[in-house]
Amino acid sequence: MKAYLILEDGHVFEGEHFGGHKEVISEFVFNTSMTGYLEVLTDPSYAGQSVVMTYPLIGNYGVCLEDQESRQPYVEGFVVNELARLGSHFRKNMDLEDYLKQHDIVGIQGVDTRYITKLIRNKGCMNGLITTYHYDDLSDVLKRIHEYKVSGVVKQTTCCEPYVLGKGAYKVALYDFGAKQNIARELVKRNCEVTVFPADTPAKTILEGHFDGIMLSNGPGDPEECVDIIENMKILSQSGLPIFAICLGHQLMALAHGFQTEKMVYGHHGANHPVKDLKTNRVYISTQNHNYVVKEESLDNQVAKMWFQNVNDGTLEGIEYLQKPIKTVQFHPEACAGPLDTSYLFDEFIKMMGGNQNA
Repeated sequence: MKAYLILEDGHVFEGEHFGGHKEVISEFVFNTSMTGYLEVLTDPSYAGQSVVMTYPLIGNYGVCLEDQESRQPYVEGFVVNELARLGSHFRKNMDLEDYLKQHDIVGIQGVDTRYITKLIRNKGCMNGLITTYHYDDLSDVLKRIHEYKVSGVVKQTTCCEPYVLGKGAYKVALYDFGAKQNIARELVKRNCEVTVFPADTPAKTILEGHFDGIMLSNGPGDPEECVDIIENMKILSQSGLPIFAICLGHQLMALAHGFQTEKMVYGHHGANHPVKDLKTNRVYISTQNHNYVVKEESLDNQVAKMWFQNVNDGTLEGIEYLQKPIKTVQFHPEACAGPLDTSYLFDEFIKMMGGNQNA
């Protein structure tokens, strides 16, 4: 069956349909990862977005359900150059197309993903539509596409009730803003009992829980939309408890301190982004998935300093707070999928709570 990708700027791409049977409008971003497509599909940070994979063949090792990073996939649509109809791997549970059908995620293949990627790089992230219907007149369609906005996605992706994972020497409160499961797994591996809380949990609940530290997770959408959460972060930042934050959590903590965020032209999405630790000048390869960034010029150098910097474009990738036990990073040290270079940051968090990585 034919399928069409219509972008906000009027470009129309004809390809072949696969996956779910629906018409979907979303924001389009590209991901440069060569592997880990299931982790991409199940990363809640993609809520409200469709993903264009730059690697030409996707689905060649099928789907291993154990590798999911959340309870369900959150991408709206999936764009590939070529879909592998038959995946081959000893851990495979099903083929990628069957997985997408099961979760009603629409896909399109046979389009020039390199050209689409270059469009997004030059013009920025833009809205678009994936459909199997051929529109002769695009005027109403483009109006609908233009009006779309990613909103309310933290509420959509967070857990409904608190739950506990693991047992250990350190009690950690993990705010779920759309958390990837490997964040909790990395903490449990390091002798932590992790209590996962919904995004709207009041700061008072955390402070009364006698936790050793607080973890703020990744998540989707515009951080400035999370007004109530930012107010909770203001309270927690004054508590004296060690806090480690990732991605959206990093942005929310910055906003709680009066710093500013802004939307990037096309964001960082992939498993190959170099970041530099400004303390050691050592460069690490990181996994990233974000459209927003903390503005470096908004930092108050009496309160915080840049910790990590993106080697490619110089953007701020980490903040160390000077008078508080708070460290935050824009990238994903839990690395699913992606390089393990920065997983040591979880050991640093254990040290902040008074332990060591061998505890």
